[in-house]
Amino acid sequence: MNKKSLSERDICTKFITPALEDAGWDKMEQIREEKSFTDGPIQVRGNMAMRDKKKIKRADYILYYKPNRPIAIIEAKDNNHSLGDGMQQGLDYGKTLDIPFIFSSNGDGFLFHDGTGLTGSVEKELALDEFPNPEELWAVYQQWKGWTPEKTTVAASDYYDDASGKEPRYYQQVAINRTVDAITGGQNRVLLVMATGTGKTYTAFQIIWRLWKTGAKKRILFLADRNILVDQTRVNDFKPFGQAMTKITNRTVDKSYEIYLSLYQAVSGTDDTQNIYKQFSPDFFDLVVVDECHRGSAAEDASWKEILTYFSSATQIGMTATPKETRDVSNIDYFGEPVYLYSLRQGIADGFLAPYKVIRYDLDRDIGWRPEKGKTDKNGNLIEDRIYNRKDMDKSLVLELRTALVARKIAEFLAATDPMSKTIVFCQDIDHAERMRQALVNLHKEAVLADSRFVMRITGDENLGKAELDNFIDPESTHPVIACTSKLMTTGVDAQTCKLVVLDQNINSMTEFKQIIGRGTRIKEDYGKMYFTIMDFRGVTDLFADPDFDGDPVSIYIPGPDDPPVPPDDEEPEEVDGPTGGGGLPPDPPPGGGRQIRYIVHDVPVSVVAERVQYYDADGKLITESLKEYTRKQMPEDCVTVNGFLNRWSSARKKQAVIDELKEQGVFFEALAEAVGKDYDPFDLICHVVYEMPPLTRRERADNVKKRNYFTKYGEQAKAVLEAILDKYADQGPEAIEAMEILKVQPLTEIGTPLEIVKAFGGKPAYEQAIRELEAELYAEAL
Repeated sequence: MNKKSLSERDICTKFITPALEDAGWDKMEQIREEKSFTDGPIQVRGNMAMRDKKKIKRADYILYYKPNRPIAIIEAKDNNHSLGDGMQQGLDYGKTLDIPFIFSSNGDGFLFHDGTGLTGSVEKELALDEFPNPEELWAVYQQWKGWTPEKTTVAASDYYDDASGKEPRYYQQVAINRTVDAITGGQNRVLLVMATGTGKTYTAFQIIWRLWKTGAKKRILFLADRNILVDQTRVNDFKPFGQAMTKITNRTVDKSYEIYLSLYQAVSGTDDTQNIYKQFSPDFFDLVVVDECHRGSAAEDASWKEILTYFSSATQIGMTATPKETRDVSNIDYFGEPVYLYSLRQGIADGFLAPYKVIRYDLDRDIGWRPEKGKTDKNGNLIEDRIYNRKDMDKSLVLELRTALVARKIAEFLAATDPMSKTIVFCQDIDHAERMRQALVNLHKEAVLADSRFVMRITGDENLGKAELDNFIDPESTHPVIACTSKLMTTGVDAQTCKLVVLDQNINSMTEFKQIIGRGTRIKEDYGKMYFTIMDFRGVTDLFADPDFDGDPVSIYIPGPDDPPVPPDDEEPEEVDGPTGGGGLPPDPPPGGGRQIRYIVHDVPVSVVAERVQYYDADGKLITESLKEYTRKQMPEDCVTVNGFLNRWSSARKKQAVIDELKEQGVFFEALAEAVGKDYDPFDLICHVVYEMPPLTRRERADNVKKRNYFTKYGEQAKAVLEAILDKYADQGPEAIEAMEILKVQPLTEIGTPLEIVKAFGGKPAYEQAIRELEAELYAEAL
């Protein structure tokens, strides 16, 4: 056997796996081969979306001491590479997965990188029979972590397993392990930052489960500021706690449970009679988990802070998608630096979160409008003479025709894409949300008459709308389709199938902006939700260019002697602390933002100055490359030149195999057809867009074959079959003619049965050869 001739997979099977088994690694329990840990980012062009499978991250081997503790990575290469050629890639994966022991191999031995620094040299070569056994690496791992046997019992405890095969994603595993490790190591304040849609509650459940099952934490309080968050948590992720769990309701306390879920407003208030958390002793809870801790908990005078201070002896975990750092509010000041940060940017790059495109509208009156002298509003109020701009809209000034224009653009987008797309329209306040609802109702008359819930206002003051929130969230429920809101749906709304987020609200807070964007970031492939669209009427998406967008938490503002007392980017207050109506829902801003007079004008026309469709990459930067440039980048290495592509096409026994491969590479044939024309087959689309060759339509190619009298060498029945197939090609493309099923459709069924047709060519091999020759004739001019 010539080792140099073996593939990478052969090297793994014949040399690396046997070496691991000889070292005592259990093939079924501890060795995972070709382990993918990301899904690959979703590429969006036009209305088409496809995963870029070339960017899936996949380790050749991940070795686990226990199912929840990956401790080693092996990157393999074929024997034409050196021993260490896979090391760089292995180190990159190890950093991502929190794995300290990295090995690289070409089948001759191993290069071992010890990230703990505890085994002597950082890197050294090992023979195939010198691979360390599980106990050796585990002992070094425990020493590196600083674990005593008691700490190991907790830190190495198992996840909850529901036998469904579900396991934490890699970043959830890292977040869970880092948090458990920190608490096991004595850290009592822990901050975990994970983007909206990445499974914070599931992660919290697994952390609590491990600490609870090992007895490290016996009584746990889970706090949230939305009823819907508490209820979803109780019936979904936390369900396995069963009878040990309760939700605190009606301001009553039962101390016989171990896991407590509570709305913070349900246990606190403005006076001691409402602060029922004080019915528990300060040391009652061992662990307090604060969900969405960017809200009230970070401020010094917040209600949550009082609860956390009261239970200060308990270990406390803060979880948020948007850590807040301003002059008055700081998560980091209270919880410390995050033990782990998984950002929206990383989630999109890994393919776990939906990418987005942005449609921005600049409206003429938003740029500036000055009323003529003596102009009065709809109610007869004299309008103050000044220039009104975007910041005034729907606060001090309501232009009814502006609302109508925004509603019309939303309706036009839905009509052009999917009229049943779940849509959230973020409005300035409750009054604006109601006016928007009315405008959208009038634009969807038939849909509303069929079901009055097609458009609904879902705000904190409206019980009927709030009652439909669960239906809006439920992927199985088709209604409501459009939700008009202001503050209520900014957080805690797991709208998995939301495809359109409309911004018609002035947003100056990066925290609030991230939360709103998070309403669309969940992927639901089985419902066709691969990406979402942001429709921006207020210039809010300028925040994408902010260096703080989804980066590390920003610094706390500390003014110097000559600096203003308020930071330049001071956020608008969110008004979420203290008792609120609607079961702990945040109050919506009052109409007019609290101004004495708000002018309502019905006769000022509004028009669109500019409309732009923009695409953003995982770093929040605009993608400016054309479809042509993008398609060129997706072509395989052997198709970089036109001759390479033509050779690949002509040598393929089935053209559909080439088409499928290019789709896998990320080529958007549907988008190319939209740009070039729907009458061209994939061959001509590629030749024209990538290689600048003049395209021929399918009909032109078919007619050229007929002009050459190509069919004269066949008998009458075979000739009729090929002519019919050629017409099918002109209508549908190469996919139709290569499938045997074509013989079961008209007009071929009129010529004979599939068996009779195949016999007319002398058998199936001869029939298939005739199809290949027909395809060669179709592309003869190019090939």
